[in-house]
Amino acid sequence: MTLTSILPTLRASIPDPLAIDRWPEWTHPTTTDVIVSGVSLLRLVAICGTPCVHVAAAVVPGTHGRPSDRDQACVVVARVTAITHGGELVLDAGLTDTAACFDELRMLGRASTRHTRPFQLSGHTVQLPDDLAPGDLVAIPCGGALTCRQLRTPAAS
Repeated sequence: MTLTSILPTLRASIPDPLAIDRWPEWTHPTTTDVIVSGVSLLRLVAICGTPCVHVAAAVVPGTHGRPSDRDQACVVVARVTAITHGGELVLDAGLTDTAACFDELRMLGRASTRHTRPFQLSGHTVQLPDDLAPGDLVAIPCGGALTCRQLRTPAAS
């Protein structure tokens, strides 16, 4: 449990911490964005739309962020298109065939000061602010390199 999960109003001034071993090299959060290898994910969405993917070197576990010489990781940015009455998130990206780190999923674009609650996504329980709404962006770190083609949902094909 982190300080921002106990006192969510702190998210307006300090970012939620992230597990550096689960994200690509040189990743650091801000209150509303995640910067990966010098690239703002919000800026990436402004240029490419959603879903989009940013690929970089993976981090060697236990090294506090040292980039791997051979492994890759990526971050998928997707838009919430709906939230069902049962709390299931519907995204504009399909994540079923990915090595997604669902416990590191985070909202982009605004700093919510609301407590988190569980949502269901691709059979996993994720914790996100309870004011999450359709149109919000989420970032999901994944192991390996993905392409946007791999994220196409059946309805988008």
